[in-house]
Amino acid sequence: MDFGKTFQTLTGACVLSIVSTQVWAEDDRPNILVLIADDMGFSDVGAFGSEIETPTIDRLAAEGMLFTNYHVGASCSPTRTMLISGVDNHLAGLGNMLEIQADNQFGEPGYEGHLNDKVVALPRLLKDAGYHTYMTGKWHLGHEPGTIAYDRGFEKSFMLAESGADNWVEQPYAPFYDRVHYYEDDTLTSLPTEGYYSSDFWTQTMIDYIDSNLGDGKPFLAWVGYQAVHYPHQAPKEFIDKYDGVYDAGFEALRASRLATQKEMGLVSPGIELDSDLLKTSFQPWQMPDWDALSDEEKAFHARQMQTYAGMLDNMDGNIDRILSFLEEKGELDNTLVIFQSDNGPDPNQLPQSEAYRDWYNANYDKVYIEDFNGDFSSMGQKGVYADYGPGWAAAAATPGSYFKTFSTEGGLRVPLIVRFPGVVEPGSKVEKFAYVRDVLPTILEVAGVERPGPVYDGREIYVPDGISMLPVLKGDVQTVRGEDQPVGYELAGSSAVFKGRYKLMQNLAPKGDGAWELFDIEADPSELTNLAADMPELVVEMRTFYEKWSKDVNLVPVPEGYNPLEQTVINAQRNAAKH
Repeated sequence: MDFGKTFQTLTGACVLSIVSTQVWAEDDRPNILVLIADDMGFSDVGAFGSEIETPTIDRLAAEGMLFTNYHVGASCSPTRTMLISGVDNHLAGLGNMLEIQADNQFGEPGYEGHLNDKVVALPRLLKDAGYHTYMTGKWHLGHEPGTIAYDRGFEKSFMLAESGADNWVEQPYAPFYDRVHYYEDDTLTSLPTEGYYSSDFWTQTMIDYIDSNLGDGKPFLAWVGYQAVHYPHQAPKEFIDKYDGVYDAGFEALRASRLATQKEMGLVSPGIELDSDLLKTSFQPWQMPDWDALSDEEKAFHARQMQTYAGMLDNMDGNIDRILSFLEEKGELDNTLVIFQSDNGPDPNQLPQSEAYRDWYNANYDKVYIEDFNGDFSSMGQKGVYADYGPGWAAAAATPGSYFKTFSTEGGLRVPLIVRFPGVVEPGSKVEKFAYVRDVLPTILEVAGVERPGPVYDGREIYVPDGISMLPVLKGDVQTVRGEDQPVGYELAGSSAVFKGRYKLMQNLAPKGDGAWELFDIEADPSELTNLAADMPELVVEMRTFYEKWSKDVNLVPVPEGYNPLEQTVINAQRNAAKH
């Protein structure tokens, strides 16, 4: 594939600030397929050490490049903001996830709660350059007209606006939403009332979108945001039943098994150990339960929870196979850049355990709590049943990282990234050096032959995407996306980090930590067991100085003392209810 081909300018095209809309003399530019799993941990697919059957994702890894040191934001919408804009989430409108936004952040620039107009989204850039642009699934970057997927450059879209929803019927999954918003293009719409399951529907809709225009020869961007494996964990029963007995040994056994597999696969070094602090009660309610202290009924309940999660992920893998098989049948797969990743680490939170929410769950779901099942857990994951899986299984999902979604630990920030690009990427290759979510957009733009936007686009001032293209790494020309002189600052809801080469400086405020800055070598110590801060004080000062400058550059608004994200969801839900 010749990325150096000369573009031809479309006659009469509107000249933008970056580059005129351009096409190939013979348009053989690659298609772009972006597949996003939701709340999926680092170890959850087979290519990263899992026992869950994910042959399609594993095939992508075998035929592509696997990134073992790829980092994102620790929550849904901040990651998606950076992925689609290439701009720091604090500048692009999601400085914090809206559902947990602190009182002092409302109304501040960069905290609009939706993808703002200071950035240009990837679909708009590719659409202006002659691509078809399609989106299905979770959006979570705005639910009002003007902020939805269609408004940001997707010519065809069927999107869920909220952070999640029930997978079988049209209803919210949590009490902080009074409804769910689904949009087909620019029209508020409803889901089918028969035969609907989220992953199946998002997949078939995307296949239909791609198929509708294949004959015109234009390349496409296809963006699929799966609800899998965000709670509620739900899946067709046959996918859940196939994991009978697999999780009967409990949380710690699964962590140990996955770590052993990762070592055998060469994903982590042989000396890596796991964080035993997860067995303590220092950060409630995120501690791992003691499996041996559970009753037989409790063990069966928890095992079925993990089966349900596994079945949901297994089903997503099968749906990804449907898309790839369709593209292969149409002769398009080998001219498609495929990117698969998770949006953040696993979610340990169990919203139904909040007393403020208990009545809502009892009113909206037939079965939620262990006492609802009368010892028969076979209906878990089906219509009318709410399932999550708590910190025990989430800890296993994050292996070898510690802690979870919204933490600035590796368990929250390090996720799988797989890139398949025939003719460019060497099959079965692996990258162990740091890369960041903001690096994806410039990679896609370079592959598509589209220049970066800014600082003015279509007559408005914007923030320029500042990521680094991964294409030299994908081509095997260099070994790392970012050198030590290209650090990254990060913050979400009081959890902060700086990445500089192999080192990471990290802070987690209460209730997720003690507020101390800790330094780790995340290449040698992804479990973050050995704090190097006392041994390398000069590096700590250097990285903290960078963090202070970065936080000013992105207009970061720190959360106030005493902020608790779980409690904030209740406050914000009450505020939202009062508005309506």
